[in-house]
Amino acid sequence: MERIHITYAFLGENPAAIADLIRAEQTIEFPIELAPTWIQDEVVGKVEEITSSDKNNHLITISYNPDVTGGELTQLLNVLWGNASLFPGVKIVDLKLPDSILNNFKGPRFGISGLRKIFKADTRPLIATALKPMGSDAKTLAEMARTLALAGFDLIKDDHSLANQPWATWRERVTLITAAVKEANEVTGGNCAYIPSLNMPFDQVIDAAHTAKDLGAGGLLVLPGITGFDSLRVIAEDDTLALPILGHPAMLGSLVIPKEVGINHGIVFGTLMRLAGADISIFPNIGGRFSFTADQCLEIADLSRGVLGSLKPITIAPAGGMTLERIPEMIDMYGKDTALLIGGALSRGHLADNAARMCELVRSY
Repeated sequence: MERIHITYAFLGENPAAIADLIRAEQTIEFPIELAPTWIQDEVVGKVEEITSSDKNNHLITISYNPDVTGGELTQLLNVLWGNASLFPGVKIVDLKLPDSILNNFKGPRFGISGLRKIFKADTRPLIATALKPMGSDAKTLAEMARTLALAGFDLIKDDHSLANQPWATWRERVTLITAAVKEANEVTGGNCAYIPSLNMPFDQVIDAAHTAKDLGAGGLLVLPGITGFDSLRVIAEDDTLALPILGHPAMLGSLVIPKEVGINHGIVFGTLMRLAGADISIFPNIGGRFSFTADQCLEIADLSRGVLGSLKPITIAPAGGMTLERIPEMIDMYGKDTALLIGGALSRGHLADNAARMCELVRSY
């Protein structure tokens, strides 16, 4: 039987003991020796390998019967990082999923090739931005979106922090912005998509997704660190929505930032985003406001685009304090299967001029 293989980096002594703790905690959470023999053999994780570079640095690979996940994303996440997240010095550095797991998930509806068709971008990167700042009223945000759409942007998303604040309530904002972008598309003949944020209580998320589509939204921004990876999956798999999904990194930083604990960047922003169905994975680029390294960013790119069963490869959107001057560098680093996402920097000076300059630069590739 193909099995799930998870490799954990462990900082500490006695790796065999922590391996036994992990394989039990991630499955039966019960003394292994007290479990029936068949459970010990078929349900509890198996230690496949322990390698040590010194007495305090170890790699532990444990395999799991795919049946322990029940074929569901929620339990897969629980097996991946549930109680193991409570052990100090443990970090997931590699994940291999068998087809018996991957076949349970539809993954991205559009992926790289589907987005290229939608936006008529055969080879170039996608051009994306975010509406800011919080505190702007809905009319102001709509006029900003109109300017950006007229300039030729592909994707105009809400800033993830735009929710249902009194300055621009969710429904008013989505109504006015979708209308403004539609009017701009009629002028340009383009297909700019407005992407509202589903940053709201979970019991409102699904209805809001359908309302956004009814109002004319061209995609949806989901925050899986806030509403859960499975909320992203449900929205992505809904055939009555069938919209591109952007996955945002808010609140996921605590999984990846610590050096000694957590989950590797590529697994969170590449593998898990794809499993859940994101068509675009947004993450902090090197050299912006955040602390990701080049290697970490490239790992995200690799796991977003590499082979993962039959799941489509997805577009990456390195972001977080990017400027127009960095566009050539980002294309050199990540290639053209990238959404170039620049937000606040477009408002330094004249928005329309900066937007036109960005579109001209990207479309030249």
